[in-house]
Amino acid sequence: MTSTETEVAVVFADVVGSTRLYELLGDQRARELIQLCVEIMRDATGRNRGTVIKTIGDEILAIFPTVDDAVNAGGEMQQDIGARPELLVQGQHVAIRIGCHFGPVVLEHKDIFGGSVHTANRMTSQAKGGQIILSADTVRRCSPEWRAVSRRVDVTSLRGLNEEMELYEVLWQQEDATSMLPSIAMGGMHGARCVRVRFLDREIVLDDARNEITMGRAEENSVVQKGTLISRLHARIELVRGRFLLVDQSTNGTFVLNADGKESFVRRDSVVLQGEGCIGLGKLPDPKAADVIRFSLED
Repeated sequence: MTSTETEVAVVFADVVGSTRLYELLGDQRARELIQLCVEIMRDATGRNRGTVIKTIGDEILAIFPTVDDAVNAGGEMQQDIGARPELLVQGQHVAIRIGCHFGPVVLEHKDIFGGSVHTANRMTSQAKGGQIILSADTVRRCSPEWRAVSRRVDVTSLRGLNEEMELYEVLWQQEDATSMLPSIAMGGMHGARCVRVRFLDREIVLDDARNEITMGRAEENSVVQKGTLISRLHARIELVRGRFLLVDQSTNGTFVLNADGKESFVRRDSVVLQGEGCIGLGKLPDPKAADVIRFSLED
């Protein structure tokens, strides 16, 4: 039996709450709805250069040559299932959840094996209905457009390993994505080469050489700030096509107060940083406070 080693984006997608569907609708009707969901997931996989390895009940396992192919397929799966009126049950749509991880796998007799498969499955188990969850390494392989609409949502430990893994959600929904994408669509207009972030006695520079700056109350953040309104993984700043985006991923939102007095508020959204000013996690920043987060863009 021949086997081949390769690197692919591994995707698991499954129907959320299938047991409840059987209880509500009976075996025949529930099975019909689940089969429809599986067919929708298969079709989206095929349209985006993917290969369905197998289906197991209400779940599919698929592989894609690139992460963008996988995320494009995942977004289409979510959109197509949400658009089908026959998938409404007691006023609520049947939902799916999707997990993805890019890494090495072994292809053998039309099946795949390896740690990447287990990691992708773990991403799916952490997802809620309507979500697409990626590992941090996988997000870094996304195009700038998809990275701009991804937010870090949690940190999880992998079974059998001591290491922790960051989880990112891709905001595939049209209303979420379009509210974030205009800020990068006109990229390169401001020309700033770096942003300096100062907090207490620390200064961090974000430029082409550094991937992102993260802020929140968890110790793994670049800027660690404590407070009852501050989420563990509250917000991040990243460089996308020549613009510095502040991306909020918190419960209470993030405030930006520019030096000219202009205020901005974002929650599960992004804003382009301009000039210099202060950032408030969960509340409006006080420019006079010793522990305020300050930023300045530089050419």
